[in-house]
Amino acid sequence: MHYDLIDLRLFVAIAEARNLTRGAERVHLAPSSASHRIRALETSIGASLFAREARGVTLTRAGEALLRHAREVFARLEQMHADLAPFAQGVRGHVSLWANTHATHSFLPDDLSRFLRRSPQVSVSLEERTSPEIAMAVARGEVEVGVMADDAEGVDVELIPYRADRLVLIAPLAHPLAGVASASFAQLLDYPFVMLHAGSAIHTFTMNAAAALGRHVDVRIQVRSFEAVCRMVAAGVGVGMVPRSAVTAGMAGPPLAMVALAEGWARRDLKVCIRRRAGLSRFAADLVACLAEGDGVPAGG
Repeated sequence: MHYDLIDLRLFVAIAEARNLTRGAERVHLAPSSASHRIRALETSIGASLFAREARGVTLTRAGEALLRHAREVFARLEQMHADLAPFAQGVRGHVSLWANTHATHSFLPDDLSRFLRRSPQVSVSLEERTSPEIAMAVARGEVEVGVMADDAEGVDVELIPYRADRLVLIAPLAHPLAGVASASFAQLLDYPFVMLHAGSAIHTFTMNAAAALGRHVDVRIQVRSFEAVCRMVAAGVGVGMVPRSAVTAGMAGPPLAMVALAEGWARRDLKVCIRRRAGLSRFAADLVACLAEGDGVPAGG
């Protein structure tokens, strides 16, 4: 196949405008030139992309497929430009960091802010992933640094203590579980849940923990932050399972009952995950050193 980015931009413009002339205007091409390019693109692909109608054009099945992929191409190009822009502005280093939901929403914002103030020449890309994904990606060399909660058994990585925390049940003060000292995860499953959004690491963990018991989670609502979980629980929407640090971080709003979870996995000591200290880039080593300054600090007592 032979085509270029101009052809793809033209195709997307026509598809969105549903009109060849207006689409051509968007990319500053004459209608005759646009028509020639589209015909050449269809010949190269071997399929018609548009059905011509009296008032414009509509996409064929092939056109719908190409539009989906073309939009993904341009989204990736924009991300590439965003990733490269800091280098043009004098940034000399970059570190890829993967972290689980817990670390991303609790400790990392402050710690990364401190690191970036110290190292203005460095940029960091942060992605939220589950702990097993983080361990495997670090072991394969896909990312230099991870922050995770599991022990990475069977994966050849080095783990450095980062922060101590644990998952707890939160519930409205009038909830039946509010007065107990501790509760099992199975007891929580008898009640509707407020959870972080699907795709978050803690969402995946919770669903897997329920499946291991042969149970399902009654998800009443999904939100985007631990703060929102706490507020929804306080409003009586359901119960939640969050890190203790998320409850004790000076949250405003109605008080919550906080109940210990009986499961051993409720202890969520976070660890920095790397392949080998000796193999880190200077910038990644500086980041690890910054994160390790919080070594073993308990959250919320």
